[in-house]
Amino acid sequence: MPRTMFEKIWDAHVVRDEPGEVPMLYIDRHLTHEATSPQAFAGLRARKLPVHRPDSVVAVIDHNVPTVPGRRLIDVVDDQSVMCIETMEENARDFGVKLLDMNDADQGIVHVVGPELGLSLPGMTVVCGDSHTSTHGALGIFAVGIGTSEVEHVLATQCLLQQKPRTMNIVVDGVLAPGVTAKDIALAVIRKLGTDVGTHHVIEFSGSAVRSLTIEGRMTLCNMAIEAGARAGMVAPDDVTIEYVRGRRFAPSGELFELAAAQWKQLASDPGARFDAEHHLDVGELVPQVTWGTNPGMVADVTGTVPDPAAESDPATRAGLEQALEYMGLEPGQRIQDVGVDTVFIGSCTNSRLEDLRIAAGFAAGKRVAEGVRAIVVPGSMNVRRQAEEEGLADIFREAGFEWREAGCSMCIAMNGDRLAPGERCASTSNRNFEGRQGRGGRTHLVSPGTAAATAVAGRFADVRDL
Repeated sequence: MPRTMFEKIWDAHVVRDEPGEVPMLYIDRHLTHEATSPQAFAGLRARKLPVHRPDSVVAVIDHNVPTVPGRRLIDVVDDQSVMCIETMEENARDFGVKLLDMNDADQGIVHVVGPELGLSLPGMTVVCGDSHTSTHGALGIFAVGIGTSEVEHVLATQCLLQQKPRTMNIVVDGVLAPGVTAKDIALAVIRKLGTDVGTHHVIEFSGSAVRSLTIEGRMTLCNMAIEAGARAGMVAPDDVTIEYVRGRRFAPSGELFELAAAQWKQLASDPGARFDAEHHLDVGELVPQVTWGTNPGMVADVTGTVPDPAAESDPATRAGLEQALEYMGLEPGQRIQDVGVDTVFIGSCTNSRLEDLRIAAGFAAGKRVAEGVRAIVVPGSMNVRRQAEEEGLADIFREAGFEWREAGCSMCIAMNGDRLAPGERCASTSNRNFEGRQGRGGRTHLVSPGTAAATAVAGRFADVRDL
């Protein structure tokens, strides 16, 4: 019987699936960080349990780390963040878990570091106490974010109780116009299908536009799948995937790699495989996207306008639009390109990889950040940072007036001191524009790296196709 990619990976990892019980799944890789793991390790201590397979666990310090150049522990923003960092170090040491600490040469955002080092490989099951674990699905992985109690359970047993999600195929076809990127596809998908379309589903992204993306672009797409309500996002491994993984430090090598690659190519959904739901989107006419509201589905074309709640017939929807506009300080009918910004943030697990920085630098080269705009670039990992410096990208950003930072989650979630002031407006390459996400009262607009850089230069939202 034909099976989907997800079903193949699920079937290969089921440990127990009895009628009336929640299925139990074996977990290949457990990534963890300092923000959601302290209680889980404390639970192990209280029950006098070891980590079942410490060689499968990798801990990264990313959410609380300062990003100021030359950072030290004294730069950590508050006592609670210091405690999180020191507790992660203690737990990794006591339980024999590999740790990428704040000063490690491989430190970075957990969802950037995993694929970058070959810790995440096609066909795996990967978990992390972080919702954007879906990012790893770009390599053909069932990767899910889990809660703190589940983190403890996986540490103790290497297994996860998991209701089997339903399957959804989102077929994205068409040739992207210059300046239109995977981030624009992700926002367009959520704009069209809604923030809850993926509820209880694993989304497989397929179609010619997806196949044309780099692995970095596919990571952006899968990263945002969670914003469509999905349990996870996935893209089938192909030759692009194989070449991305080849040579990664923790990936197999030599004959073992070739054997693994042959198996990875078999993961793609079989012809005739049935999905529980299917949607189609053509992106041939897609233009750069900008969120105007307080969820990732409130999106407009960069050439468009802010919607008018009065045009909405449903009272509840109209009230939601009015509330979003009030928080965002926008007027109905206002042109997106007339909206000025105070801050530009290029970073996060959505858009902080080398490809993203290359795109952004392309729009910043030879220009200057607009007067009164604060623009910061936070690489997703120290490896990305080094490569960007070797390529001269850091110099381009500095000369244009951007701040060039150390790696970390930074202003995506504002836990490390990088945050917006109340009322500040930010063009951000991150993944969530919820109220207060980047700081209490901060106003976040989600955009691609190219749009962010062009906006920094213009001081207002800019259409990269005009530059």
